[in-house]
Amino acid sequence: MKTLGFIGTGGMGSGMAANLIKAGYRLVVNDLDRNRAKGLDDQGALFKESPKAVAESCELVLSMLPNNDAVKAVALGKGGLIEAVDGAATWIDFSSIDKDTIVAVERELSKKDWTVIDASAGGVEEVAAAGTLTLWLSGSRILFDEHQPIFKAMGKSILHVGELGNAKLIKNAMAMLAAVQHMSLVEIGTWLKKGGLDESTFQSVIKNSPQDSEASRRIMDIVVSRKFKPRKSWMPKDVGFGLDMAREMEVPMPFVSLASQMFAIAQATGQDGYEATGIACNVYDVINGKP
Repeated sequence: MKTLGFIGTGGMGSGMAANLIKAGYRLVVNDLDRNRAKGLDDQGALFKESPKAVAESCELVLSMLPNNDAVKAVALGKGGLIEAVDGAATWIDFSSIDKDTIVAVERELSKKDWTVIDASAGGVEEVAAAGTLTLWLSGSRILFDEHQPIFKAMGKSILHVGELGNAKLIKNAMAMLAAVQHMSLVEIGTWLKKGGLDESTFQSVIKNSPQDSEASRRIMDIVVSRKFKPRKSWMPKDVGFGLDMAREMEVPMPFVSLASQMFAIAQATGQDGYEATGIACNVYDVINGKP
């Protein structure tokens, strides 16, 4: 069985890495915070002090990193993948970043004979831990086909979406769509409640309408229960990437821009420390004057 490297063992990365171990792969890992990898140590993973050391100890490197700067550092920084002298020469990056960053990093790594596969993951920490993520990958179709067993260890839906960078675009697109959906469902629900219809009735209406979907059910379950998970949502960041690219492409996106402003209101009023549904509910409480 292959030895894989995994860089970035936070909430998403640790779940993905654990499922690779369960599938029988040997794993070497790295994270800036050594403590985040402790749980993987207990499952048999071997910690390495740098991305370079990870690459030199495995056949294929995967990563799930928090932002553009982290991806650049892992790839091109001191002790980065670019400094590896042997071992892996293929890197699959699942980080939620923008297209320009992964394309620029690939351009530099290719000079050292690295192949980069651009990837994104749809789902939250619990979905990553369950191994049921939706995975989008772009770049080499040959490598996409070759590494199917690895992807199937982490996800239930796996799709190739074309040329390098497209997987990041898809991640941003899905975040923008979800942002509009969250805000619109909560907005309509708030209006209905003001008119005398409670959330549970609205939930039943949605469930028995053409607008029913797995996503709308999940959102409405949280709206009705008001059980908001206290964790930082990545959605505003991904929406921001999408809007940045929209401005460069000169594509108007008024609905997404408004959803982004709603996230900004939540941040300004201290209501952003939750998952996206909690943010949407809290921000509509704020603008409707609820304590």
